[in-house]
Formats: sequence, C-alpha cells, structure tokens
Amino acid sequence: MTLGDGLFAHSTQLTACTGVGRNIAACCAAGWRLARVGGLRFANPPYGPTFYRVRSTASRRTANVCRTQSKADWLAYSRQHLRNGRGGSLELKVLNCVIDHRPSSTLSRRAFLVRALLAASAGAAVPFDVRAQSASSSFEAWRDAFRHRAAARGISDATYARVMETIKPDTSVYSEIRSQPEFNEALWQYINRRVSDWRIITGKARAKDYAPLLARIEREYGVDRFTMLAVWGIESSYGEVIDNPKYMRPVIPALAALAWGEPRRRSYWEAELLNALVIIERGWAEPKEMIGSWAGAMGHTQWMPEVWLHMGVDFDRNGRISPYGPPDDALAGTARFLVERGKYRRGEAWGCEVTLPERHGGGHERRTYAAWRERGVARADGAAFARPDDRARLTVPVEGGPAFLIGQNFSAVMSYNPAFSYALAVMHLADRIRGDGPFVHPFPGSERLMTLAEVQELQRRLTALGFDTDGSDGRVGRDTQRAVRAFQQKVGMFPADGYAGLKVLARLRQAS
Repeated sequence: MTLGDGLFAHSTQLTACTGVGRNIAACCAAGWRLARVGGLRFANPPYGPTFYRVRSTASRRTANVCRTQSKADWLAYSRQHLRNGRGGSLELKVLNCVIDHRPSSTLSRRAFLVRALLAASAGAAVPFDVRAQSASSSFEAWRDAFRHRAAARGISDATYARVMETIKPDTSVYSEIRSQPEFNEALWQYINRRVSDWRIITGKARAKDYAPLLARIEREYGVDRFTMLAVWGIESSYGEVIDNPKYMRPVIPALAALAWGEPRRRSYWEAELLNALVIIERGWAEPKEMIGSWAGAMGHTQWMPEVWLHMGVDFDRNGRISPYGPPDDALAGTARFLVERGKYRRGEAWGCEVTLPERHGGGHERRTYAAWRERGVARADGAAFARPDDRARLTVPVEGGPAFLIGQNFSAVMSYNPAFSYALAVMHLADRIRGDGPFVHPFPGSERLMTLAEVQELQRRLTALGFDTDGSDGRVGRDTQRAVRAFQQKVGMFPADGYAGLKVLARLRQAS
C-alpha cells in the first residue's frame, strides 16, 4: 500500500450520532475536553467511523460521537446503516471514554486532538517523542540487537554495518505521526486540487511522451494507461517531487527511528526497515538514493519497501528494480499491484457519474449496469453503459452532489490507497486526461476548476502583496495554501481554509 498524497488529506471531526457535524473547534467552544480514554481504538479514515461515547464529568451529559473523515462520510454511513435495518443498534458500537469539562480557553484545538490521539494509542501522560526517547534501551543498543533480525533475513554483516553503524535516527518523524492535517478540505476541494489543470495538461503531454511504455503496460497487465498516468500524477506530480527535500527525506534514518522508538506499530516499521535493507543487499539501491516520505514511501508512485520488494518489476530490463529514474519499473510495478492485490479487471471501467430517478435505493448492493439502467439510473453524460454485464454499486458521497456507479477497478485503486476521496480523484483525473469533461452535477457549494493561467495569476498577485507562494507555476502546494490562508485572514474572508479558488482570486483582483 502506498502512502501517497491521498492518505494525508483527511480532516478529522467529532460528529454527533444524529448526523449533525461538530468539528473539533466547536467541541472546544462547547467546553468538552478529553481527560482519559479507556479501551478506545481510533481507526484511520476511510476504514470506517470509530464510535465512542463522551461524558462531561461536570454536567454528566453524554453524547455518542464518531471519528470520521467528514460529515458526508458519516451521513453516508448512517444512511446505509438505516437501510440495513440497524438504526437502533448504533449504541452497541459505542466505546467509552471520559472527558473533562473545563473552560474552553485552556486547551487549543490542536492540543485537544493531539491528546486524544495519544491517549487512544499509548497513554497521554507522556508526550510521544519523550516516551520514544526514554525507551529502555538506547538507539545504539537497539541497533546492535536488531542486527540478528537482519541476519535472519539474509542481510550480510557487511551491508548492515555499512548502512546502520553510522546512521543517526531521524526522530523528527515522531512529530509527523502525531501531527494533524494542516488544511481541512471538502471533497470537491480535495478533487479540484488534485485534478488540477496543471495535472490534466501535463498528463496529456506524458501520455504522448510515454505512449510506447504505457501501451506495453496495458498489453502485459491490462491496466488502463490513463489510470496509470493519474496515479503517477497524484503520487509524485509525474515524478517531479520524488527527490525534492521540501517533501522528501532519506528513508533509512526515518524507518530506523520508527522501528526503534514508535511503539504502536513497531513490528510494521521493523518489517519495512528489513525490507529496505534487503533491497540494498540485492544491489537495487544505495541508502543515499532511497529518498521518500517520512513513512518510507518512495519514487514515482510512492512505493513502501514491501511493495518495492514484492511487487516491483524490472520493466526496463537493466538488471535491477527501481522506483526512481525512468518511470518504467515504477509504473509497471504499480500496475502489477493493482492486478494482483487490487484484482483490477482488464477492459472494465472504474464506473461513471450517473443521474438518478426521483426514488432510488439499494446503493450498497452490486448490480449489473443493465440492472441499474432498468431502475432508471443512467450515465450523466448521456452515453450508454459500454459493458452492461459488469457489476457496480451506487454511491452518493456528498448529499446533494454527484452520484456514481463504482465497480471493481475503483476498489482496485482503493487497494493502493484506501481512501474514497483518493480513488475518486485518481479516476476523475484519468478521465480528464483521456479527454472527458468535468462532473456534470457539481458538489454543493463548489467552485469550478481554475485554469492554469488563473492559478498562476493568483500566485503572482499573492506574492506581490507579500504572501510568498514559492513561485507561480500553477501548482498549488503547501506554500500557496499557506499564502492563501494568510491573505484570507488578513482581509477577513471566512472560512480561512487556504483553498486557492475563484473567490480568493476575485478578492485579490479587488485588492490590486
């Protein structure tokens, strides 16, 4: 599984079980504070909501809440729950925690969420980085003991000594683990930022530049070339950020720190460090070449070491497998992953946007496209279903927004990154690179996609006003988002969400 862009994009909300969204700031304003958690397990979105009960120790009030990606996710889950006839059993899924009722000014929104997550995982009494550094053994002692694990995986003493004996653990990864998303995005904002005009234009250019490679991958693995381009574009901007120090770092020091000092998933991090050492032992890479995310995802399509080791393909036949350099190995290995682990089906569509009759139901069931057509469901673009015997299920991710039929190949992309938002962005980008248009039905409150020229104008205007966007290339990264948020706060725009959209551009034009 990759740890690409989509995985880091989720916001976190506390949502009342009535379906009325309350974000963390609202909970803080109401005076709810987490003091102690017992038996509480948080599940990362989008694996599903985690339910629990909160109680004010002052007022003895209780409320059922769930931690979920967004209000829309919770509403979709609750609708399915009611359709399945389990509306009365929600409380059976509630876990218990105790919260303390204090003045809202005593704890920030960020500190509140950090304490909740730490308490849920390993006890909030000790900060995570302090707890990691006060482990029973020093890093040097752990490293010496870990040598035996490496030898059991076939890693020679020479390789272990060369890689590990002078390494300094990158303990900054501990703050990455406990950090929360800097910007909260609605689904339409998430999609607009990833299915940007720059990615569409560049994707079409890459389709021409790499046509022979993409044709060969289609032939050997059956994965649609535009799907491959979309994964590549979203994971690494078509390879342009794979070694950018602003986003990437040396992987071995990061994995070593996680394997030594991160107690919650130590066995996982140890296994990934061993996989990375096996890669070096095989001569596929040198440690200095292994640059990636803080969690160890690397290359054009952001492989974890396990994926590199077991799904990698020497597609350019140079004698070693690498997610860096020419994209041949990276794209072929990712196609293999989608087929073998995601069960991608050759020739089958991911799904499509649809229009619905006034009354519809059964969205959680998989039916053939022909069966959906009989129930009045039609493609939003008016075309016929190309393969009426393929099966899909109906989903409306945001109430009042576009509806989709999604099939097995949508699920295959979610096997690469298990976020609905990520998979929808990948498949929509694939369609846009192919030449299809935007969604027919807009999301509620959404703006149209900005053109490349408009994004560049927005960046230039922000920079001229003293808000640094680190260039005006038409790509919206963290620098542009921070500049947008600072401008929004200065001029009183609400919400100050950092979204670089048409409303902000219009306000910038007024300010000049």
